[in-house]
Amino acid sequence: MIKKLGLFFTAGALLCLSSCDVQSQSKIGNILKQIPTSGNPTTLEIGQGIKQALEIGTSEGADKLSAKDGFFGNLAVKILFPPEAQKVEKTLRSVGLNALADNVILSINRAAEDAAKEAKPIFLSAIKQMTIADATNILLGDKDAATQYFKRVTTAQLMEKFKPVITNSLGKVGATKYWGDAATAYNKLPLVKPVNTDLSSYVAQKAIDGMFIQVAQEELKIRDNINARSTTLLQKVFGYADNKKK
Repeated sequence: MIKKLGLFFTAGALLCLSSCDVQSQSKIGNILKQIPTSGNPTTLEIGQGIKQALEIGTSEGADKLSAKDGFFGNLAVKILFPPEAQKVEKTLRSVGLNALADNVILSINRAAEDAAKEAKPIFLSAIKQMTIADATNILLGDKDAATQYFKRVTTAQLMEKFKPVITNSLGKVGATKYWGDAATAYNKLPLVKPVNTDLSSYVAQKAIDGMFIQVAQEELKIRDNINARSTTLLQKVFGYADNKKK
């Protein structure tokens, strides 16, 4: 009798579970996925977790900056006139040439957005080459440890890739012409010292600087925002780091 009752309740439970709507089962599955695996991560897991986190962060960062207004619409990375040429902008605006100054700024940011598309494969290559020691140092290091790693191993490659793209993009979006017009208009003014700025080098460097600013933001998000740790591995690895730093 007891055995029959047990079978009855088991069957009832199964029937209840099978009748649950798919959405509820999906929610339960998501909750279970968020439960971190117990125990400290192995060195292999640390390496895999850091690489996974950085692949997510750098990909999102590159995608954001390469989109329209990725630079122009983001005050943290928006590129303005070169410091030595800001007097050019000020003078142009003072004589009513606001549109020309605006066109220079818009076009150099469009060039940076165009170049940002080249960053993702460079970052992914640097991640693949990362050693276990690199990963551990990043995990337990400062909050910008990953960004500093990328600066160290990718800056030269980024400049090599960005410079020709920037040069081409500056011409394509009209920045070269706008800047030439602006510099010519400024240099024609009486009593001014002629300005000759290498616009391609300036924009390439500012685009790289902006890329690292964005990467740092993505890195900080994964370190500080538990909800950004989208996989069990990330939860385990960064949870371990949280505990180590207490």
